[in-house]
Amino acid sequence: MLYVVATPIGDVNEISLRALDLLKSAEIIICESTKEASRLLRAHGIAGKTYELLNEHTLPEEVKALSELCASQNVALVSDCGTPGFCDPGASLVKLCRQKKIPVKSVLGASALMGLLSLSGERLDQFVFRGFLPAETEARRKALQELQKERRPLVLMDTPYRLKKTLGDLREFFPRRRALLALNLSQEEERILEGTPEKLLEQLPYDKAEFMILLYAE
Repeated sequence: MLYVVATPIGDVNEISLRALDLLKSAEIIICESTKEASRLLRAHGIAGKTYELLNEHTLPEEVKALSELCASQNVALVSDCGTPGFCDPGASLVKLCRQKKIPVKSVLGASALMGLLSLSGERLDQFVFRGFLPAETEARRKALQELQKERRPLVLMDTPYRLKKTLGDLREFFPRRRALLALNLSQEEERILEGTPEKLLEQLPYDKAEFMILLYAE
């Protein structure tokens, strides 16, 4: 059995009681990094766990081996933060387990996406989730040009060190679109900013932060 366990996106206490019970009872914890996973478990008094790695460097044959563990044992899949499989390498294991008819269950928890939408103050009956833009310059510009055609609200994210670059890209491609920027959700350093990309750059309190951006509809 594979349990897809959502973990906190900031505050370590932002985790469900069910998730803690499953992490305590799981025979194996599959994680992106043992450093982050063990830090979370220690914060909740959980120790002595067996860890396996699944990240962007994991090879297909290694994912297959992990799926075989899921077929015979109770396994918890976690990411460094948030929900495994959502813009996350865990999706490959979930897919393979489903193909092999290995039971997969979701253990819901904190969601940066839902947090962002809830902070908008607007009813959004539909939106386009674009997620991570390409890192390579030409592919990134092409993706942004395609997004310019979209009139519905857009949700974008990227790695913390691309925060200023992403806002600079939005200033170029969406100079008049109003945006909501969520920084470090559920952490002490949480900041919520709103305005055009130019205004957001002027108000930006950090050069690097966990972030998601909602571009409102035109």
